Order: sequence, then C-alpha cells, then structure tokens
Amino acid sequence: MRIFRNFKEARIIRNPVVTTGSFDGVHLGHKTILNRLKMLAEKNDGESVLITFHPHPRLVLYPDTAGKGLRLINSQEEKLELLRKAGLNNIIIIEFTRDFAKTTSQEFVKRFLVDILHARVVVAGFNHHFGFNKTGDFNQLLEMGSEYNFIAEEIPEQEVQHETVSSTLIRQAIQDGYIQRANAYLDHYYIITGTVELFDSDSLPDSVQFYRIIITEETKLLPAEGIYAVSFGADYNLTRGMAVIFKDKTTEIKVLLHPFNLERIFTGIKITLYFQKRVHPALSAANLNVTSGIIRSAIKEIEDLIY
Repeated sequence: MRIFRNFKEARIIRNPVVTTGSFDGVHLGHKTILNRLKMLAEKNDGESVLITFHPHPRLVLYPDTAGKGLRLINSQEEKLELLRKAGLNNIIIIEFTRDFAKTTSQEFVKRFLVDILHARVVVAGFNHHFGFNKTGDFNQLLEMGSEYNFIAEEIPEQEVQHETVSSTLIRQAIQDGYIQRANAYLDHYYIITGTVELFDSDSLPDSVQFYRIIITEETKLLPAEGIYAVSFGADYNLTRGMAVIFKDKTTEIKVLLHPFNLERIFTGIKITLYFQKRVHPALSAANLNVTSGIIRSAIKEIEDLIY
C-alpha cells in the first residue's frame, strides 16, 4: 500500500477508483466499501484509493464541543495497518486545517478528484456528506460525474444483528466493555498497539509478570476497565495472554499485559494486543491486594478459554 501526503504526489495513481472518509475502526461497513473499490479497480484496470484526513475534522473544527475528549478506535499507525491488510492500494492523507475545511464540495470534486487525480470511479458510503458545511452528497456526485466523465456509486448501509454499523456505535461498545459486540461490528478483533515496558507493583501477585503497554496517541480509545482475554504478536504467530486495564491512584489509565507461555517479552519493542473477551469488570486501584485474588482467578478462566 502506497501512502501519499498530498494530492500532487498522488498524480501517479493509475485510473483511480476513489472514496473518502475517516475510516476509524476500518469496520464492516468500511470493508464493504473497500471490497467494492477493489472490484471496480480491477474492472477499470486501475487502483483503489482512500482519501482521508488527519487530524480528525472534529478535533480541528469543534475542539471545545464535539471534538472535546474525542477518542478514536484506531491510532493512525493501527488504521494504516488495517487498511493494508484489507488490500487497499493507495491512501492519501491530507492535513485537515480550518482553511482546508472551507473547501466546497464542488471545488473538492473538480480540483482534486477530477483535475489532479483523474478519478474513473468515485464510491460513497451510505448518506455520506462532504465539503464545506457538508453540502456535498451522492446526488451531487452523480451530477458532477455526468459533467466530468466519472462514475459515481453509493454503497448501502451495513447491519449486524439489525443494527446499523457505525464508528460511533463501536466506540460505545468498547467504552462499555462489550468487546465481543465491538468485534462483531469491526469484523476483526479490537486492537491496541504500543511499546512494551516492564511493570512492577508490590500489590500484584509476585508470580505474575506484567508488562505495561505505552500508547503515545492521546486520542486512542481504551476499553472499559477490567480484565480481558487477549492475544498478541504477529498475525500468524500469536501468543495468548491477559490484559488488565485500570485507573491508578492519579486516575491515569494503564494497560498491562501478562503473557501466557512466554518467559519474557523484550522491552522497548512495539506489539499489538488483540482483544477477545472481558472476563472481569472494573478493578479497584485503591486496593490491588484484593485485586490479586481476582487476577489469579481470571488467569485460570482465560487459560480455560478456547480462542
């Protein structure tokens, strides 16, 4: 997957089949769009393209309201890896600023999609709006497609158990600790990628080695406090383990990992945790001595799980 940081660099893309959006989570709905992109790209002897924005527009436009405290399902690094696995050919990451936000929907299509990229097909998710004040929609794409000789196509909304899949719905499930529900919406395990460091606590069982996972992006969404069954490592060489998420006495949220069947993990390396199930709800940072018994019980429960 090629990564471009502006539109001019992306001129080299052959017969682009394009979509736009945040794609936070790269969930089931996003994957439906990506699969359609790939199919249309093959049909048109072209390449699939996602145009996305960083930082998230809500963080820029509404820092004190809708963007305040916004947490995203994926860090930028995680999202890029998920898109690569999904088979996307190209991603164009545009720095989102207040000036760029003034770009009208007509200008966005004509200036970037038509004049620079020469898009062959533009695919939009269900009820997708774009451009200044979100005035652009699929009907406008259809009209401009006829004028500028590109095909516009809309993908219907996706459902899981009769619920429409959305990043908002997934964020809520993760925040509530319903990881299995979130995984169903995502169509993959919820992940956390971070750097490993050793963690020592006098209040935790001496025989249980924990490592802390350091997450650098402040906007990364963390699951509800509790104990989780996880796997970690490379895709085809995963190791089982237990993750503990809790707030310490300073209210800082910590992510701890206890690996099964490994003597140690090298510190300073990056690893990805794949969350499967929450086996115990919130823990008490004020009394981790009591928590020690819960942790031992959770280890036994997770070891007995088939995953």
